[in-house]
Amino acid sequence: MKPLKYRVNIAWSDEDECYIAELPEFATEIQRYFTHGDTYEEAIENAQEVLELLIESYQSEGKTLPQPHTLQAV
Repeated sequence: MKPLKYRVNIAWSDEDECYIAELPEFATEIQRYFTHGDTYEEAIENAQEVLELLIESYQSEGKTLPQPHTLQAV
């Protein structure tokens, strides 16, 4: 699989006592996609897995993938 260039926002949650990972490019008015991990690294691994599943789902349903948000060089 080619590299995935989607953002993953990761933050510690005191309430959940774990790292929460959000996949913002796949958010809609109805749903946002999150996963978590006990460690930062686990949150990244889980986010990668969810991202791959989302992409597979979009492709199998014939949906257009969201455009990745990228930073532009200054």
